[in-house]
Amino acid sequence: MADLFDAPPSDGPKPEAPRPLADRIRPAALSEVIGQAHVLGPEGPLGAMLGAGSLSSLILWGPPGVGKTTIARLLADASDRAFVQISAIFSGVPELRKVFEAAKLRAQQGRGTLLFVDEIHRFNKAQQDSFLPHMEDGTILLVGATTENPSFELNAAVLSRAQVIVLERLSLADLERLAQRAEQAVSRPLPLKAPAREALLEMADGDGRALLNLIEQVLAWKVTDKLDTDQLSTRLMRRAAKYDKSGDEHYNLISALHKSVRGSDPDAALYWFARMLEGGEDPRYLARRFVRMAVEDIGLADPQAQTHALHAWEIYERIGSPEGELALAQTVIYLALAPKSNAGYVAYKGARAEARRTGSEPPPKHILNAPTKLMAAQGYGEGYAYDHDAEDGFSGQNYFPETMKRPVLYQPVERGFERELKKRVDWFAKLRDKRGG
Repeated sequence: MADLFDAPPSDGPKPEAPRPLADRIRPAALSEVIGQAHVLGPEGPLGAMLGAGSLSSLILWGPPGVGKTTIARLLADASDRAFVQISAIFSGVPELRKVFEAAKLRAQQGRGTLLFVDEIHRFNKAQQDSFLPHMEDGTILLVGATTENPSFELNAAVLSRAQVIVLERLSLADLERLAQRAEQAVSRPLPLKAPAREALLEMADGDGRALLNLIEQVLAWKVTDKLDTDQLSTRLMRRAAKYDKSGDEHYNLISALHKSVRGSDPDAALYWFARMLEGGEDPRYLARRFVRMAVEDIGLADPQAQTHALHAWEIYERIGSPEGELALAQTVIYLALAPKSNAGYVAYKGARAEARRTGSEPPPKHILNAPTKLMAAQGYGEGYAYDHDAEDGFSGQNYFPETMKRPVLYQPVERGFERELKKRVDWFAKLRDKRGG
């Protein structure tokens, strides 16, 4: 007797489950891949490898939805290798052992194996090391995919045996080509007006897979007229910007923000500041970085910059978000437009270098105190000139170790307040030369 959950008998062919749009329009050849021409073209690294018939192990590094899996699959086809895919999230040592044993059997039968490891950076050091002997004896051709910087996440031994290929996020032009290919596959256009179509591409944020998922949603709507941007926005949520507060994107964006401030571009600095906030960055982290920028890149060219940055940090701590973020935004503008000088920073690093080089040299005796008769007999404090008693309040004495040649560490620039400090430095230098200090 049939069980309640048995499928009913059928004489005809069973219908196939609906396939996702991304799977239906997956490229059948590398020439059909949209984007990544810089690596797939004849002069690109992958194009050159295939042209020479010498494909090596690879690490595909790039953001989500740019074709890492597709490229790996097509490389297996182009090199006549079996394609085996695993994910570091769901695989451990037992699974890897089975994969390697199957690859050995395949090799004995004269067939190579391209092992595609998604999220390879999630394997620990021991798991990554397990690939090495099988890569070296040719049992597998490893193609790893990662969204994280391989320099930080992968073992040096793996990196030395594989070439890192950097894949780029898809441009709007690439996404438009992908949208057109999807329309051809379903044999009907997207029901969107031109501005709404452009907004849809922007929602994908360079991710081809995300775009195809959005297109599937749009095509499922039962609409007769083309939708405008507002109608599209009410039906679709904008995709969250790609931002990992502990990963590459965090460091890339703070680098962009810092260099925009250093480059005196308030608009660019505000943009990167806003990008980090939109990504969920902690404003306290940004406040701390602003103080560093004020010290490192502005310094004494505008001593008020440090005070301004500290006050903005305090304002944020007192009133919180979102009002406190306005104080930080104004600090971004102030720092970007402030005169720049790293003379103090350079002087500090120079002083540390001199201290390491001459760290055992004693101070000259004339600037040492002599609290005991023995120390006085040794010449401590002898010949010290009290600056307040000297002309211009400046004695010009030497304060460096007697055996050390006087270095020039602080060299102020002709910008901002340091222009005034430079006048003082030059004035004291002339008096010092005159008085033999």
